[in-house]
Order: sequence, then structure tokens, then C-alpha cells
Amino acid sequence: MQRLDASVSGPDTEPLRRNVPLRGILTQRSLEPPANIAEVQLRAMKFHPLVFKKMVRVVGGDPQPGDLVRVRDKRNTVYGYGLYNPRSTIALRMLSLGEKPPAEEWWKECLRRAHGLRRSILKLDEVTSACRLVHSEADGLPGLVVDWFSDTLSIEVFSLSMFQRIESILKLLCDLCGASHWRVAADPSVQSLEGFRSSTLMSPRMPGRVQVEEHQLKFEVDLEEGHKTGFFCDQRDNRLRFAQMCRGEVLDLCCYSGGFAIHASRLGKAQKVTAVDLDEDALAVARRNAGINKARIDFVHADAFEILRDLIRQKRSFDSVVLDPPKLIRSREEVARGRTKYFDLNRLAMQVVRPGGLLLTCSCSGLLQEEEFVRIVHAASWQPPLAEGPGTSTVPLHRPDGPGSPRPEGATSAGAPRRTLQILARTGAAPDHPISPDCPETQYLKALWLRVS
Repeated sequence: MQRLDASVSGPDTEPLRRNVPLRGILTQRSLEPPANIAEVQLRAMKFHPLVFKKMVRVVGGDPQPGDLVRVRDKRNTVYGYGLYNPRSTIALRMLSLGEKPPAEEWWKECLRRAHGLRRSILKLDEVTSACRLVHSEADGLPGLVVDWFSDTLSIEVFSLSMFQRIESILKLLCDLCGASHWRVAADPSVQSLEGFRSSTLMSPRMPGRVQVEEHQLKFEVDLEEGHKTGFFCDQRDNRLRFAQMCRGEVLDLCCYSGGFAIHASRLGKAQKVTAVDLDEDALAVARRNAGINKARIDFVHADAFEILRDLIRQKRSFDSVVLDPPKLIRSREEVARGRTKYFDLNRLAMQVVRPGGLLLTCSCSGLLQEEEFVRIVHAASWQPPLAEGPGTSTVPLHRPDGPGSPRPEGATSAGAPRRTLQILARTGAAPDHPISPDCPETQYLKALWLRVS
């Protein structure tokens, strides 16, 4: 069992519970700039903080993976500084603009601004003990996501360069917010793209579960085994709004740890709540959360596609339905398949909404733009045949009611839609997930509030 090169300040200073040897490429780095900074010249300047390898024109000084580099434009003028990784398709992640390289004080100020937004401006302490503390590019720290659960930090790293600096960042975070415990993880797909390998790192004595509060409800967060903990802070405001709007019988599809279902049961006018998920571990957490909050919910272990077909065959319907699937598009190669899955899920879900009922449908796929998601949901409102499985249909390429558009398969002979939709609202992630205009990908969550007639 090996430590990182330096200990982390805070209550826990024993060796890490899990780690891999940090040799060579994984050696921890200082936040201070090196004495000799290599340079990268770009073919063209863009304000986007992520620079792809094909945009790099010249590399000087032999920078190593993860190095801080000085960035110049094609006229050789200094543009700013970024973190360089030639192993990755995203070769450069911009940190700062101007002549002065970012030092440790620059990192401290970035984290102070992020912390101040959540605590002083958004005043999240008044409504929750769980929030997104650092939202990557939108907080000026590309490749770093930090969630705050009570006294525990859950950190997800999306770049080699951030992983190489995570010990120093942890020191600053623990000093800033007084966290007692932390975990650091990088998805295997990220590690493959960035060219490194590491298991999850944890502070000593870190609990496998912590309890957080949201809108006076309590939720258990699984920090070891859950799918990104299973508790998503980005839906905080949408959970409360759904509770305020729902009524009658409620169906929560892809319920994870039970957030929407429990809000509907305890804070809304739901008379009966059914919550569905395919992940047995997530359902176990959801059941515990329901017990903690004394919420009466029927939990069902099932695939969303299959249970929707069963409900349609049984002619079951609900007054309020929430459809919040996991990310269905993770790469550009998955876009076509993911669009079809969203189409199929929504056309099935609409058929179990009672006339005049509420459907909240969501997408957390950053590669699917909001207008495209609206178009897919609209197309799904036309009468479909009952598909045999996901991905069997084709998403119409035009608005089904547009001039000269072909009639979708299964449309009525009169060409009228089976479901008429009214968009009541379009929302996204809670404001602790800010959006950077320079990086549209930070606006990833889309939520459509629909009245289905």
C-alpha cells in the first residue's frame, strides 16, 4: 500500500486505503509553474477551453504529458496557459489567459470563487448538504468535478493533468470547506483516452455511505458502489418542482436512489408512487432512503423499456410520470443509437400518461442539444406501433407536422398525433452546475415539462 508523495491536510492523514504506484506519469506535481515552461502554438484561436490535437501547430520545448505550457496564437503572441497531454485527443486544456502563468494562488482563487458561489450567492447551505462544488470548465478548472456530500468530497477527474495535481488540489479543498473525507475516481474510459491507469483513491476511514439533507428530506449517498453515488445534485430543483406539480398516481422511471419518488411522496400530492430501476444496488439504497423518510413507495426491479411495454399491454396509466434515464450518448459514435433510444423511451412513456397528465422527461447526454431533444420528444408523440425492443425504430428526420414532412410510421389515417403535447417549461441543472458560454458542453442536462393530452 503506497501513499501519494505528500500527505493531505485535514482530519485524515493516514495512508490511502486504495492506491496504485505513482511512478513516472502519475507522479504528483506542484501547482507552482516550472522554471522552464514549454510552448505550444495553435493554428487558430478559439475561446473554447478544450483544444483538440489537430489544432496544435507547433510544439516547442519537449513538453511531457500533463505539463503546464505557454500557448501562443499563429502570430506568436502569448494567448495564455494550459495543461498539455499529447496522448489525448484533447491535447490542451486552457487554464488562464494573459502573460502571467497560473501559480498556486491562482488555483486557490479559482476554488475560493467556486466555493463562494455555492455558499454566499446561491446559499445552498439553507436547503441542502449536497452540491456540486466544482463544475469543470464552467468554474475554470477543466477536467475536474467535485461534489460535496456533507463532510465528504467526491471528486471525478477527466484529465491526466488534473490527476497529477490532485493531492495539492485536495489540500486546498480540505482547507477551504473543512471536509473530513474524500474519494478520487477517474472513469476507465477517461483513463484510456488520457493514457493512464489508476484505481479509486480514498481517504482513511472514509465511510462507504454518508447521509445528506435536501429540502428537509434525508438521503443516503453510496460513495463506494453507487453509479456516480446514485444521488445527482443537478436534479435538486427539478425534484422539488416535480413534487409541487405531481398528483395522483406517480411513476418514477430510472429512479436511482429514489430522489424524485421520495420528493413526490413526502412533499407532493402523490397518492401512490411506483419507482423503477434496473440496478439492484441502486434500488437497495432507494428503499433505505424511503424508510428514512417514511415514504410509502412501490419499488420495482425492471428494465424501463420492458416495464413500459408491460404497462401498456395491461392498459395501466399514471397521472404524473418522470423519465430520467442514464446518459444514453457517451461518444459521437453513439449519437444515432442514443437518439433512437430516447425516441423509443419517450414514445412508450407517453402511452402510460393519463390524458392531461404530467410527463417530466430528461436527458443528461451533453452531445444531444436541447432543440434536438425537443424534436425527438415531439416526434415520439405521434402514434407508434408497440416496438419489440429498443433501437428498432427510426427517428423521423423532420418535424412530423412540418410542411412536406413524411407521416411517421403508425400515424393515424387522418394524420393526427396520438398525443398532443404542451411544453410547460424547459429546465436544466441546478445553478451549482453553472454554464460556460465558451463551453456549451457544460449545459448537458435537459428537462422538458410536458402536459400530455
